Amino acid sequence: MRRSRMAYLPFVFPLLAVAEISAFVAVAHLIGAGWAFLLLAAITLAGFSLLRREGIRGWRAFQQAAAAGRPPGTEVTNSLVGLGGALLLALPGFVTGLAGLLLLLPPGRGLARRGVERFATRRLGGGVTGDLFGPRKVRVRVDDPTVVDASVVDEPPVHRQPAAAIEGEIVR
Repeated sequence: MRRSRMAYLPFVFPLLAVAEISAFVAVAHLIGAGWAFLLLAAITLAGFSLLRREGIRGWRAFQQAAAAGRPPGTEVTNSLVGLGGALLLALPGFVTGLAGLLLLLPPGRGLARRGVERFATRRLGGGVTGDLFGPRKVRVRVDDPTVVDASVVDEPPVHRQPAAAIEGEIVR
């Protein structure tokens, strides 16, 4: 039987606390305890101000997408990742602050956004996520006219050959 990921939470939080204390001691050793506390306070205040900014920006992007008739999923996931990064910055600690900063910078934000979209696709199914994120783009490779291998464009192509092709039409 597969264990739920929630079963690991009692182990994650104490490890995070040990990592935060170790990071604070290391930073305090490098720059001094007073400066470490000031830096921690500045990071936390920046996180709180970014929480407000990311929330307002996400709500406006959602409203614009809805008004334009576009699927709002990309804007929603982008704002969720931004809110998560700002929340991690708002939590006092250098490890959570670094994780929040990585989520706020464009490369990390893009990776996390695609991860959230894949998670939503797995959990909700293709029909719901098609309404959220728009139609999925697929790549179709035909080596043999009787065998078709389709894979999602964002993922690497699948190199297995299905036993048979199923013909049908997409109904919205």
